[in-house]
Amino acid sequence: MSAENWGALVLVLLAFGLACAAVAWSSTGRRIWAPAALLTLVAAGVAAAAPDDVVVDGHGLTTLLVVLGGLLAVAGGGPLTALVFDLVDRRELPADSMRQAGSVLRGGAWIGALERGAIYATLVAGWPEGVAVVLAVKGLGRYPELRAAEDGVRTGAAERFIIGTFASVLWACACAGVVVLLRG
Repeated sequence: MSAENWGALVLVLLAFGLACAAVAWSSTGRRIWAPAALLTLVAAGVAAAAPDDVVVDGHGLTTLLVVLGGLLAVAGGGPLTALVFDLVDRRELPADSMRQAGSVLRGGAWIGALERGAIYATLVAGWPEGVAVVLAVKGLGRYPELRAAEDGVRTGAAERFIIGTFASVLWACACAGVVVLLRG
């Protein structure tokens, strides 16, 4: 297979991963389509890294690569993070788990999407220090809520914050990694 064909395969895999991520936003679709998006991202990473030469040539295709990677980073991280919460809270109903998290950490889905977008952008732009800035801003912004939630009542808000942040950040880093491999 030619280097251009490998590049085209990565673009198709990223597009399919984005479609899987879009469907995964429903609570019923999350258990099937979030893992499908993850597997598709892994396949895109392997297709970008395994061959000796992979090319995404031209301004238009490079732009498409960066846009698909960014959209997948933002859209795919939410369902994947929710699936991680489902796995962590196996003894509780998933709807109860998400409702409990949402009552303590309001706006989590929007904050997570912005966080993933910012982390993706800093990594693709070649500024990995930006990850520390994004995480510091998020941590400082959430500190009062986490402190208030933990005072006197065991809510697990801090644990949810850490688990959700790690899942979200790792997803954004993986999406950026595929793009950086091809833009190299």
